Amino acid sequence: MALQKKGMHGAWTSRWTFIMAATGSAVGLGNMWKFPYVAGSNGGGAFVLIYLACILLIGVPVMMAEVLIGRHGRQSPINSMNEAVHVSGADLRWRSVGWIGVVAGLLILSFYAVIAGWALDYILLMSSGELQGINGATASAAFDNLLSNPGRLIAWQTLFLMLCVGVVIGGVKKGLGIAVETLMPLLFLMLLLLLVFAVLKGNFAAAVGFLFSFDLDALTWRGVLEAMGQAFFTLSIGMGAIMAYGAYMPQDANIGKTILIVAFFDSAVAIISGLIIFSIVFATPGIEPSAGPGLMFISLPVAFGGMPGGLLIGALFFVLVSIAAWSSAISLLEPCVAWLMEAKNISRVKANFIIAGVAWVLGLGSVFSFNIWADYKFAGFTYFDFLDFITANIMLPISGLLITLFVGYLIKRDIIDTEMQGTSERIIRLWELTIKYIAPFAIALVFIMGVYDKFTS
Repeated sequence: MALQKKGMHGAWTSRWTFIMAATGSAVGLGNMWKFPYVAGSNGGGAFVLIYLACILLIGVPVMMAEVLIGRHGRQSPINSMNEAVHVSGADLRWRSVGWIGVVAGLLILSFYAVIAGWALDYILLMSSGELQGINGATASAAFDNLLSNPGRLIAWQTLFLMLCVGVVIGGVKKGLGIAVETLMPLLFLMLLLLLVFAVLKGNFAAAVGFLFSFDLDALTWRGVLEAMGQAFFTLSIGMGAIMAYGAYMPQDANIGKTILIVAFFDSAVAIISGLIIFSIVFATPGIEPSAGPGLMFISLPVAFGGMPGGLLIGALFFVLVSIAAWSSAISLLEPCVAWLMEAKNISRVKANFIIAGVAWVLGLGSVFSFNIWADYKFAGFTYFDFLDFITANIMLPISGLLITLFVGYLIKRDIIDTEMQGTSERIIRLWELTIKYIAPFAIALVFIMGVYDKFTS
């Protein structure tokens, strides 16, 4: 049945629509939230250089492999992987790769919607003037008030998931395509406006010096592993999103060149976000660039609240974060919806509400992890911490590792030759080298160290 449904979901109207979609999937809270504080805690410039190298050596090759499988299958990641395994004559257990990615994506969506809800809440907090002139203690209390209110968190979580459903329900061309063609240019415009503000009102010179000064002494081996992990996770690898979007990619689009453009845009957003955030941080006494996860929801509101016109710019910043989260979340919803349509022969509308409903219910555990379930822990994990750990440290690295091994050693050569048409032999050989040797080793290292850190820290 799956083979009969090949191509049932449609295709992107152009290569650039795919680029916008894949960039939207890649650009998310990892760029706006995680990259700045991880770079800050690892010395800045040297970390950024290692991060960019890892994007090229790990992120781009694996992303190309996912798109290759998706475009060949023209179905959901589960069925595209099934077909690639079948055509290649590989052991049927390799079909589990599609399942691992899609299930991981659904679990991530469940708690991602909760975190994205924080950004939506902060748009109103900034706009209301409530954060004008606040200090660190007041900002921390405001954030704690949000986390301690389950009703408020559920309301934002529900709204965010409904925004995602509103896009994915329209299908590839009328929903996802139109959304990314609108959201991504808007995101880049807002990013540039905030960059102008950072140049005019922040300490832009200090931010540039911090992000681009090369100080090897500030970078440890732990920082190198952080850079490898950030490069892997920032491109939405291993969670089914890129494979699903690849299924809708035009056949005449060059996979290598297209993915390089996506990687460039994703890296540019992360670096520009870092410049914006650190310009504001360095212009505000008492705030450190290595402030950690609280940098966005505690430190930055203090900085915005103390600047002329800062609250308006702060509201704009959280609109930007929300758009980035929205563009990523729809790419997590689509693979599950596509599979349910194929497997159960139901409409896209019904499939959307079923999957979003499952994500909503699963997300309630994450909501309660910050309040009424905060004291309930298993092996040191809250429900939220456990989902974050099992997806980021177990499922995604395993999914990415298996994809590299399958494409590197088992996939039928005809599939590679067909999907990589138009790519030079030199580039193909370089890609094969990285997908066979470099990327698997690096991902395995990230996986091992990620698990080791969790259980030894």
